[in-house]
Amino acid sequence: MSDPKGLDLAALQTWLTATRPDLVTGPLTASLIAGGKSNLTYTVSDGSSEYVVRRPPMGHVLATAHDMGREHRVMAALAPTDVPVPEMLAHCDDTAVLGAPFYVMQKVSGTPYGRAAQLEPLGAVRTRLITERLVDTLATLHAVDPSAVGLADFGRPDGYLTRQVSRWKKQLDSSRSRELPGMDELVELLERTIPDTGDGTIVHGDFRLDNVLVDATSDGDGDRITAVLDWEMSTLGDPLTDVALMLAYQQLAEVAPPSGPAGKGAIVTDAPLAPGYLSRDEVLARYAAASGRDVSDIGFHLALSFFKLAVILEGIHFRHSQGQTVGAGFDGIGDMIAPLIAAGRAASR
Repeated sequence: MSDPKGLDLAALQTWLTATRPDLVTGPLTASLIAGGKSNLTYTVSDGSSEYVVRRPPMGHVLATAHDMGREHRVMAALAPTDVPVPEMLAHCDDTAVLGAPFYVMQKVSGTPYGRAAQLEPLGAVRTRLITERLVDTLATLHAVDPSAVGLADFGRPDGYLTRQVSRWKKQLDSSRSRELPGMDELVELLERTIPDTGDGTIVHGDFRLDNVLVDATSDGDGDRITAVLDWEMSTLGDPLTDVALMLAYQQLAEVAPPSGPAGKGAIVTDAPLAPGYLSRDEVLARYAAASGRDVSDIGFHLALSFFKLAVILEGIHFRHSQGQTVGAGFDGIGDMIAPLIAAGRAASR
């Protein structure tokens, strides 16, 4: 079997043999986990056990994005809490090994439900339970005291929203290769209406159903969330940004449904269209009840979320146009930006 793009198995085997020999009992094989459009994630096996390797995307990326050390650190810190995360096994910041930093983690059982077609066979009752647990997991994350888990210096909550607007504007400028009607107006609206930052918590940065694993049989507790994944944008900041991003994904699924069967053509995810999935109002109400936070003024956070999604997808479009993406599902990404810009401008008002 040939090496999957972006992963030199011989180099990985040499490094693991020296660093974690207990993980290597035979020649390594690997496959790219389908669906990733940012960091690259692989299932790796030594013939007797499997684990997961994660590295940044290939090609053009913002210098501060795709920080493997941060992902590894936050999940290691959360291990003793009630937030479900995989066990961290190894981390390498020597780019000479794979051409980029990477880390190795436990492979956790469960399904990332990214499509309504995956949820529909479960039925409305189970789907509702899964999304209730998704919201509760987010509230659990936001209840963790960063200082208590060694993450007091993981970010700066003061001025977080101002820095978010600036950061994503910078990310946009680094990837912009074409005219994006309405984008400059959205940026100006955000810059004019930044509210005071709320209480600082650990924020995930891209919290949605297909970034968690759900196991229907673990420990006899059906449909339990076994792991929260994809921590590449985690930091300390305003927890309402996580809530708003969940709602933004959901709104997009509702106003721009997939153009083909089984969710094909959906903007990121169409899982919220499945019968039983909590409505946006229910998501907001359940989070407010679980967290005790005031969520009445969510408009700016929604606008920021749509802006972030637009910038992320524009970056993917740029890398795809340069032939630097790995995997399938990138055709048409560029056409998704306009609805995001429009939604952001509407939310900001």
